[in-house]
Amino acid sequence: MELLQGRIRDYAWGSRTAIAELQGRPVPSEGPEAELWLGAHPGAPATVDRDGAPVDLTDLLVAEPESWLGERLVGRFGTRLPFLLKVLAADAPLSLQAHPDAEQARAGHAADVERVNYVDPFHKPELLVALSPFEALCGFRDPAESAAAIAAFGVPVLEPVVAALRAGPAGLREAVRLLLSWPEAERPGLVAAVLSAEAGGPDAVLARALAVDYPADPGVLVALLLHHVRLAPGEAIWMPAGNLHAYLRGTGVEIMAASDNVLRGGLTPKRVDVDELLKVLRFEVLDQPVVPPVEVAPGVVTWPVPVDDFALHRVLVDAGAPEVRLALPGPRVVLCRAGKLLVDDGVGTVTLGPGQAAIGTAAGGPLVVGGAGEAYVATCGLC
Repeated sequence: MELLQGRIRDYAWGSRTAIAELQGRPVPSEGPEAELWLGAHPGAPATVDRDGAPVDLTDLLVAEPESWLGERLVGRFGTRLPFLLKVLAADAPLSLQAHPDAEQARAGHAADVERVNYVDPFHKPELLVALSPFEALCGFRDPAESAAAIAAFGVPVLEPVVAALRAGPAGLREAVRLLLSWPEAERPGLVAAVLSAEAGGPDAVLARALAVDYPADPGVLVALLLHHVRLAPGEAIWMPAGNLHAYLRGTGVEIMAASDNVLRGGLTPKRVDVDELLKVLRFEVLDQPVVPPVEVAPGVVTWPVPVDDFALHRVLVDAGAPEVRLALPGPRVVLCRAGKLLVDDGVGTVTLGPGQAAIGTAAGGPLVVGGAGEAYVATCGLC
């Protein structure tokens, strides 16, 4: 194991306290800190020390793929780390978005020569585990519930949207298309009509809250088509390809396939491509977006997901308790969330405090975690 230095992304929706507090830096930070990236994605690769100088992890993987990744991973994913571990800290809503599946990503990247939608040929399923109370929109809910929520505003121009939703899942595509294709000039009036309506209840509260930041965005209403989820720490949400979602507020550990393909549908000043988003979306009800933790050993839980790009485990070690031993071969990224941990893989040993991370290569043996504290361990799902 050796220390891994992650990189912070300063997106506008980020927190000025969460990541700084985790790393023990002064609060508030000088600007928003949205995500701490701990991986080898070319957009912001983490670094390791070589002779006193930082070296990008991407360069090391290309130079020594068999040592870092192992023969099995190289055969499956090539000379790249297939997962990206993040700490995500949202003080404001992220955009409504979805990600392509593997086939769509390959085809989209080949056709998108300007790289406006598909910056790489990889899919991007993702799992987020809440570190704090976390609020999100994720996956389509029962269209009958969405129809009732939008009808309650009593806005006549929304009647075609309500009618589409009352047709059940078969009408979801048309409802989304109608809202996202709303004429630009009429959008402020539409959102204003929703704001002035006398409707009550949690759906109306959500729409009005989103409209404060996006007063001319029909995504305010698209949000009502989705599950509004509130996670307790330790609970997770799983977002497979094609599921529309938006993280609203909170801090979490996120692991995903190492891709940056994002198709946005609203609640953002960034580019929205309605036609391409409609191609990618899965217009089906997501029955249960929340993934509970599953204990796999004393002090160790995971959140099972049906992909081989990544797996995530949380390790809790009590002072004076035996070390935790994890038979997780392959490259491993370890993030210390709390306490002081001693992490060994038979090749090297590191001591980690809160907000510090380490990486071990495929050449290492079983992972042994001692000391006292909490860690998140990211590996490939093939391991």
